[in-house]
Amino acid sequence: MENHDNFTRPKVNNPSDKSEAKVTLFILALNEIDGLKAIMPQIEPGWVDQILIGDGGSTDGTQDYLEAEGYEYFVQSKPGIRHAYIEGFPKIKGDLVLTFSPDGNCIPSAIPALIEEVKKGYDMVIASRYKDDAKSSDDDLITAFGNKMFNVIIHLLHKHPYTDCMVIYRIYRTQLFYELGLEKEKSYRVEKLYNTVMGIEPLLSIRAAKMKMRIGEIPFDEPERIAGERKLQIIRWGAAYLTQMFLEFFSTHYRR
Repeated sequence: MENHDNFTRPKVNNPSDKSEAKVTLFILALNEIDGLKAIMPQIEPGWVDQILIGDGGSTDGTQDYLEAEGYEYFVQSKPGIRHAYIEGFPKIKGDLVLTFSPDGNCIPSAIPALIEEVKKGYDMVIASRYKDDAKSSDDDLITAFGNKMFNVIIHLLHKHPYTDCMVIYRIYRTQLFYELGLEKEKSYRVEKLYNTVMGIEPLLSIRAAKMKMRIGEIPFDEPERIAGERKLQIIRWGAAYLTQMFLEFFSTHYRR
């Protein structure tokens, strides 16, 4: 695996016994105060070793709520979801990171199950909305088709049979973010073609597949969002992710 960047990676333990691994719950928020008020009381602090919240510059009182409740949080200096990751990962203390949306789409009760599953030796475990009998109540016809299409394309191009390659709700080794080059600006060069800022999940799924990492999925329903505005840029993100998938197919980097 090539690494040409002079990036100082945070020191994270890699215990030989995964049962001893520490877990960070990394929550991404942008104007989600109603969701946070409904969801955060359902999360038991003892489930994880750190709760870190990245705020994208909320104007609805989210930051006041986080401050009042004593949560560890930071405010992004750059807009866009991937910048929350790039700015947030150096603050993560856990050996494992569980990424979570507080808008109601992620079921808090799945957190212990994801942690238990990844500690069986996986590099990454996904809370799949489409595995077995799981379903998404937040999908519409366009997003349902797009999500399943991307699963098929990754299977064809990168040889891993995901049932949910796009979802944010997943847990993985913290160092995977750096091992797969997800902190590098050049990994998102297709953004300029579509005038957008991408998420990291599709690229994380692709490169983990290319590197033949151990990937698991467990089924969990996706409820409807509680409140707040849907932030999907369906056309631009869809085109950008599709382009990214084909570029990764022709790239020899991050391939085993």
